[in-house]
Amino acid sequence: MKPILERFIQYVKIDTESVEDAGTVPSTKGQFDLANKLAEELKALGAENVKVDQHACVTAKVSSNLEPGKNVPAIGFIAHLDTAPDCSGKDVKPQIFSDYDGGTILINSEKQISISPNTNPELTDYVGHTIVTSDGTTLLGADNKAGIAIIMDMLTHVKADASFRHGDICVAFTPDEEVQGGAELFDIEGFGADFAFTIDGDGLGEFNCETFNAADAHVECAGVCIHPGAAKNKMVNPIVLANEFLSALPRTEAPETTEAREGFYYVYEISGDTDVAKIDLLLRDFDQDSMEKRMAFLKDTAAQINQRWGKDYVTVDIKMQYHNMSDFLKDQEHITETALEAYRQCGLNPRVVAVRGGTDGSTLSRRGLPTPNLFVGGHNYHSVSEFASVEAMEKSRDVVLKILELYAQKA
Repeated sequence: MKPILERFIQYVKIDTESVEDAGTVPSTKGQFDLANKLAEELKALGAENVKVDQHACVTAKVSSNLEPGKNVPAIGFIAHLDTAPDCSGKDVKPQIFSDYDGGTILINSEKQISISPNTNPELTDYVGHTIVTSDGTTLLGADNKAGIAIIMDMLTHVKADASFRHGDICVAFTPDEEVQGGAELFDIEGFGADFAFTIDGDGLGEFNCETFNAADAHVECAGVCIHPGAAKNKMVNPIVLANEFLSALPRTEAPETTEAREGFYYVYEISGDTDVAKIDLLLRDFDQDSMEKRMAFLKDTAAQINQRWGKDYVTVDIKMQYHNMSDFLKDQEHITETALEAYRQCGLNPRVVAVRGGTDGSTLSRRGLPTPNLFVGGHNYHSVSEFASVEAMEKSRDVVLKILELYAQKA
């Protein structure tokens, strides 16, 4: 078994599923289990300053081996420990399909779960590759344990080849990325990198230097409860108010009706009774001005409903979650240019894709550490049909090594 695959299999078997609204970081103990394992592996590789902080964030460094006076930037590589709460990450049972032939991959015969090129056309990129899936009862965890395996395999190569020249290499494995908990607590100054890359992308050859701007909105509709037999001109039904609010949302601006660079409103939870109705929704847009308009639209909608009903029954609370990383990379073109050159020198035709989501890099870039995103060779994240290519993981490792090499050559 290839070393990168062996590592990956070990990592996905550790349950690191995060949870929403835990009130602590990390949100689950399993993230500490993986963090401590990685810290021991980093020490065994000879990495320096290996630390696991109180939030389960692992950091380490491999010092430059360039001649004194050769100044190159310290480069960081980051992956996250947790898997998404959307799908169970407990008792993952990886399956390995060697020499993929281009057909349908049957993951679970009992549940009739399969991955087909008809619904996953990206599979055609992986003919001849080794494909890894779960057994169809859990997610796989390539998001982001493939990234962890790539970083660890990269460090193994660096340490094994004394002739490989590089500047300072900083690595980190962060908690609670899936629930937006860890990146705000990350010690950027202590990390020591001039810039970084998250290794948390999708398919072979993708490069991400742009993400959504993201906000979470909570809408509350209060009411006036009274016996329905005596309710005329007295009752205010909060469920009716919630329905008015939902009806005002543009139907063409939902996740199921948008693609590419189109933003959306995503209603993901509704609850209510005769006292109060609650709506939770996500706002997503690549353009910050458009995001501001989306937030204003929700508040204006509430104001119009309140005006019709003669009182402030509907309130809207909006919180930004993360920002488009491209806004913070505009003066750092060398990072993107060098990464894309590394792709090309590794035989890849880079595909620059705007992420319809976010990464830790979105938050880290806003906080002052420019951090675009590299691919891992995985697809169908957060689901039982998640899969990853071992050869794509190896190619991502090669890209990381090439980035280090190119910056060393510029010294």
